[in-house]
Amino acid sequence: MMSHRYHQHFTVSWDQLHRDVRELCHRLVERDFQGIVAITRGGLIPAALIARELNVRLIDTVCIKSYEGQDQGALEVMKGVDQDGDGWLLVDDLVDTGKTARKVREMLPRAHFVTVYAKPEGRPLVDQYLTEVAQDCWIQFPWDMGVTYVEPLADRIKR
Repeated sequence: MMSHRYHQHFTVSWDQLHRDVRELCHRLVERDFQGIVAITRGGLIPAALIARELNVRLIDTVCIKSYEGQDQGALEVMKGVDQDGDGWLLVDDLVDTGKTARKVREMLPRAHFVTVYAKPEGRPLVDQYLTEVAQDCWIQFPWDMGVTYVEPLADRIKR
């Protein structure tokens, strides 16, 4: 079910996510990062893939809750960090309205902030992103999906 603010739908497969993260890493590989801060939960998997590709072993998290399904609510910071981000790579899957990004920017103003996907409202808050997505598009990430059997069309019609 789509919220009233989403009129488009974009499904990202595991393979597509991995290709996109690797492409983002090509743009980051010349830089040296002391570590990575993943914004949970969406940033965990991209951060792990980036850590592997850039050979970064020091990983921390900022834990912020702002969504329940497709509904964005109040921000709840569940875990912060004890630094300003200098020399660190800050990673999230998506910057949407910028609500979470603004909060994390306050916490880590000196970090290099990247997302795999960016919507127009939040795009100015990140230093780099790979793919722009329309503001009214809901992105369905692979960790929210399951593989199920689909009955052949001919069998469904014959019933």
